Amino acid sequence: MITLTAYLDFWFRALPYPERVAACAALGVRSVQVWAWRQRPIDEIADACRRHGVTFSDTFDNACGSLVDSARHSACLEAWAESLAMAERYGVRRLFMFSNQIAPDGWAERLSRRYTPAEQYANLLEGAARVMELVEKTTVEVWFEALNTFDLHGEILVHTHALAADVVRRVNHPQLRLAFDCYHQQRTAGNLIYGLEAYHGLYSTVHIGDVPTRGAPNTGEINFANIFRKLAALRFSGTLGLEFYADGQEAAALSQVRAMLQQAGLASLP
Repeated sequence: MITLTAYLDFWFRALPYPERVAACAALGVRSVQVWAWRQRPIDEIADACRRHGVTFSDTFDNACGSLVDSARHSACLEAWAESLAMAERYGVRRLFMFSNQIAPDGWAERLSRRYTPAEQYANLLEGAARVMELVEKTTVEVWFEALNTFDLHGEILVHTHALAADVVRRVNHPQLRLAFDCYHQQRTAGNLIYGLEAYHGLYSTVHIGDVPTRGAPNTGEINFANIFRKLAALRFSGTLGLEFYADGQEAAALSQVRAMLQQAGLASLP
């Protein structure tokens, strides 16, 4: 059984955020996510979730710093402590982790000095382990996600699911999981079916958004019918993130996704 999660930064974009929650609930979607919690009306979103019986599933902090830069680790830990406090206050179940901080213009934060890739990776593993020491004092789950280098720029270290999976394996913490994002992976490396098989057991969420426009399934080049069949064969039972632009066609897009899941033999909660 999988749970569908609608991404408020992509759905019902003409509405204020609390009304987006209500619109998702009206479609029967009972789980939502939002980007960059510090820049969103987090109080109002959480209140709307409570009022409409919707789970506030996950978010991330775009001020969390770059874990690949050891000089930034203290600031990273401070930001993570604030994010964890926020998550517990509002009942947010998961937080995302990335190797680098990405600025609003789509560029990775400049590092304090020139580290070799090996040094960056060592810094990342150390920093992620220290973050997880904070996380383990809570019930929050962390999703480590690779970010693509087509839309985002500036030498992002972890930009493939192979590297992201390696981080999850090396840190080896029960509250650290892989986020498998079909859009990011297709932009950077492809091999979606291979990745779903190779990293099965590491990821508890799969995000869908077609390439090149990050539109709904069947608007681009990804064969989501095959993706869903593979997830059914693997008996996937996590969350399916509807991280795509619906452009005012949310109800139709949701119906299409549900029909494709049913055809693939995947049962879904709202």
